[in-house]
Amino acid sequence: MPYQDLFKIEKPVFSKEEVAQALGISSDSARVFCSRYAKRGLLTRLKRDLYARTETIRNLGQGDLFRIANFLQVPSYISLTTALSFYAVSSQIQRNVFESISIKRSKTYERQGLTFRYVKIDPELYRGYIKEGGIFIASPEKAVMDSFYLASMGRYPLDISSLDLSRLNDRIVSEFSEIYPSKAVEFFEREYEKIRRARKL
Repeated sequence: MPYQDLFKIEKPVFSKEEVAQALGISSDSARVFCSRYAKRGLLTRLKRDLYARTETIRNLGQGDLFRIANFLQVPSYISLTTALSFYAVSSQIQRNVFESISIKRSKTYERQGLTFRYVKIDPELYRGYIKEGGIFIASPEKAVMDSFYLASMGRYPLDISSLDLSRLNDRIVSEFSEIYPSKAVEFFEREYEKIRRARKL
């Protein structure tokens, strides 16, 4: 079972079952194969039965890394500063850190120098994301409200000074604000007004 046969799998991330199919072996044999090559450092185990070639994961583009973030915890969507930076709403650059919203649990995965961070929110707030290029990601307005919501509770270190809120659709922000607690909305409106005043000076 040569390692090179894994190149038959064109996806950057693959399951144990896909390894079994590519190598023409049983599921149990694929599990042993993956475990062996993970110990050798040739495969990176992302989570149970989900792998990537180590040489590949170190050179993946943003889109593939966003997809991995979606895979590592299901359901989840890219949000917070990761999404705000993607939309150029935030000037803050996160190197090798990918933040997502989840309804399961708050958890952080460290893989090959990459950090995938998940923050849990209430199920009724789990909305406002889109699927673009096979990636689940918050809209700019939802990413902003997710960020201010968590920051208002002291659960997220939001760099407000890095934000360009003029890039948002005020109507959409207003619609999303209706589903958040008043504390989060008041915090957002207060900080938004400070930003507007600062721009006029």
